[in-house]
Amino acid sequence: MPKADPVSRRERPAKPALSRSAIVDAAVALLEREGVDKVTMRRVAAELDTGPASLYVYVRNTASLHALILDRLLGGLDLEWDGSEPWRARLTRVMTDYTDLLAQRAALARAALFVWPDGPNYLDLLELLLRLLDAAGADARTSAWAVDLLLQQAGASAAESATRALGTGQDLDDLTITLQSADPTRHATLCRIGTDLLLAGNSRERTQWAFDALIAGILSLPPAPAKLT
Repeated sequence: MPKADPVSRRERPAKPALSRSAIVDAAVALLEREGVDKVTMRRVAAELDTGPASLYVYVRNTASLHALILDRLLGGLDLEWDGSEPWRARLTRVMTDYTDLLAQRAALARAALFVWPDGPNYLDLLELLLRLLDAAGADARTSAWAVDLLLQQAGASAAESATRALGTGQDLDDLTITLQSADPTRHATLCRIGTDLLLAGNSRERTQWAFDALIAGILSLPPAPAKLT
């Protein structure tokens, strides 16, 4: 049987041009298929049939890659507001949507606690939150800090919810046992309030309450000092 003629490299199909967008496309596909823990520069490079060194021209490191992924995912959220929806309802809705987005991906939710998304969708999210807080009557300095607080709450809530859903965290029964071991004399207030109240409510209810409490607290504060140290 005759041997097949060798194929010249020049005759092979050219690989798609490498770009930041192509890298993020591959990273998101890998994330959805195998989880964020597998999204490393080496794995993404393999997906693109190139060497890791090639990626560093476009993305500084894995943390930067995760930041780009977060921004890409934010593009799936509704970040518009025409003013017809009351500011409180709109603020609650966008924060709930953001929390749900992170809660679907436990490791990414944890990463969101210390990685800032990088891209236009993140800027759109900040713009929306600042507009809503402005409509609520918060001053500029308070709004600037409140945005960070709201996003941190969303990330923490999502990370906890996602971890419990995976069954990789503590079981709620463990906390119940700990609370029920409280000494009535040493922990009188704890025993009076009781385990049922401390553990009441589902994840959605507690997340909603947390945002309501944060918003109420933010708006009850006096204007931030003009000069901060």
